[in-house]
Amino acid sequence: MTSDLLAPLDLAFWNIESAQHPMHLGALGVFSCHSPTAGAHAADLLASRAAAVPGLRMRIRDVWQPLAFPLTFPLPFGGATREPAPDFDPLDHVRLHAPAADFHAVAGRLMQRPLERGRPPWEAHVLPGEDGTSFAVLFKFHHALADGLRALMLAAALMDPMDMPTPRPRPAEPARGLLPDVRKLPELLRGTLSDVGRALDIGASVARATLGARSSSALTSEPSGTRRTAGVLIDLDAVHRVRKTVGGTVNDVLIAIVAGALRTWLDERGDGSAGVAPRALIPVSRRRPRTAHPQGNRLSGYLIRLPVDDPDPLGRLRTVRMAMDRNKDAGPNRGAGAVALLADHVPPLGHRLGGPVVGQAARLLFDILVTSVPLPSLGLKLGGSPLTEVYPFAPLARGQSLAVAVSTYRGRVHYGLVADAKAVPDLGRLARAVTEEMETLLTVCGP
Repeated sequence: MTSDLLAPLDLAFWNIESAQHPMHLGALGVFSCHSPTAGAHAADLLASRAAAVPGLRMRIRDVWQPLAFPLTFPLPFGGATREPAPDFDPLDHVRLHAPAADFHAVAGRLMQRPLERGRPPWEAHVLPGEDGTSFAVLFKFHHALADGLRALMLAAALMDPMDMPTPRPRPAEPARGLLPDVRKLPELLRGTLSDVGRALDIGASVARATLGARSSSALTSEPSGTRRTAGVLIDLDAVHRVRKTVGGTVNDVLIAIVAGALRTWLDERGDGSAGVAPRALIPVSRRRPRTAHPQGNRLSGYLIRLPVDDPDPLGRLRTVRMAMDRNKDAGPNRGAGAVALLADHVPPLGHRLGGPVVGQAARLLFDILVTSVPLPSLGLKLGGSPLTEVYPFAPLARGQSLAVAVSTYRGRVHYGLVADAKAVPDLGRLARAVTEEMETLLTVCGP
């Protein structure tokens, strides 16, 4: 394994982090077991297997990067590298906790703690269940190390597929070349002008999308550094039933459920949903199978208004479907949601110096993150204990009180909710509203 310069978006995630706004992804996996010692056995397995997964040995180190994006002639800008940690010890990253009665209560407290930046930025927290019939593992990966899909690939490498031999870890990918080629300077300059034009186009789209946006004070909060999590299970067949009746995609239905749940939650807490249409950022993976450089982030996004103010559940779904269709027609590289691509046009030093400003700017661009994280279709197990539930968690942007992540696994949809614990003490009520919205859609769609 050799060092690898962080791509601009990875560098942005690394530099916008603060103590009150850690930039790590999470996933809470729940396993069924038949022994009170299964959790301890799982912790031992995770530690022993982590040593064989190259991506988990990588730390991030700040450097004076001789590279200015998108140009490649040497300039002393401040970047960072992803490189093997010389003193990597899996036991520093895998931790066994005391038995827990409520996995989400513990996960919330663990999600609010930033990862240690001096070593590979990931952790696995094993939480034995008090009843001895289950245990949970909370995985945390810094967003600069991996996007959602890559993080799940790293976590899956520590587990076993159901009824299949354990796959051997794949060898590390070769590093990208870092030396500039001055012969390509004219071509790079032409590309730079094109990139600047596209950056201006994206910036204009963002500005248009933010004008007149209607949000709710319940979705904003002053930084408290606290976190609370909740999980919701929905039957995937029920989602398909709604989709087949109304049209659109499974993802359209899942986003519309969020809009309906927010409406119920806002009305019941007294904030009101009238006139509220918060801007939701829907990340889109640009990762492709067998990509040459699988580490880090390959993301764009769509930006839509959630029709929280519409009292008709089918009307909300139609609005979401039309908005998503418009975004797909434009493509993930255009439109306001492609704001993540602007990171490619900021020099490394700009990311380092402007990180705090960029973190605060997220509140101006969108009100809530709603992301879908794909999971492998086959079942997973750890030490013979099958994975029965898995709740993904997204990082919480500065100034925002709530983020939603969704995964589908083994015929069920898993919603993972992350909130500022002080701003959203009633996160459990929002979780129940998600279930109620699914039931409402099934009722209006008929048998």
